[in-house]
Amino acid sequence: MKSKFDIPEEKKEEMAETIRGYFETERGEDIGNLAAIMLLDFIVEEIAPAFYNLGVEDSRIYINEKLDDLYGIMK
Repeated sequence: MKSKFDIPEEKKEEMAETIRGYFETERGEDIGNLAAIMLLDFIVEEIAPAFYNLGVEDSRIYINEKLDDLYGIMK
């Protein structure tokens, strides 16, 4: 299945390492690279779209506010 987000392999490895570090530091658990990548894939597929959509909506609101300001200046 194709991911909704196209993450370069190098970046994906960095993210998996961050997950492994979190588990080691915060939970005292040593998870393998496969487990970290599987968790990352789950987050990307199931959770990240909600944050992406929030960012898009925030951007839309920001742009609309700036356009309103511009139109206010032009009147």
